[in-house]
Amino acid sequence: MTGRIVSINISNKKGVKKTPVREVNILTDYGIEGDAHSGKWHRQVSLLALESIKKMKALGVNVSPGDFAENITTEGIDLLTLPVGTKLAMGENVEAEVSQIGKECHTRCAIYEQTGDCVMPKEGIFVRILRGGRLKQGDSIKVL
Repeated sequence: MTGRIVSINISNKKGVKKTPVREVNILTDYGIEGDAHSGKWHRQVSLLALESIKKMKALGVNVSPGDFAENITTEGIDLLTLPVGTKLAMGENVEAEVSQIGKECHTRCAIYEQTGDCVMPKEGIFVRILRGGRLKQGDSIKVL
């Protein structure tokens, strides 16, 4: 199963929308350099499918990649079918392993307040980085 990276998004603090960038450096066992969620833990990088964002758009919510605080917005891979432990190849060098599916939403974000729902807690996944490297918008993402 192969898809593509639609958007790469970063922020310098947690709990806020992320800003799209064209390219990032991803560090082994750490995450995206310069992103607030990086670190020595199991949720180093978050992924959300563009298909999930389109569900929210269909509800009339004006949202874009990064608005759900996801680091990587993908297209063409059903992220929710990937069990914990699944390995992913991203771009030319980056390798990651699915470490968590979904998350508990401790505080209600602006999107939840607007619509009564949010896709990230149910449809977002998290990975830890097994091998770092450069990653660019438009790169491929492949289930290994």
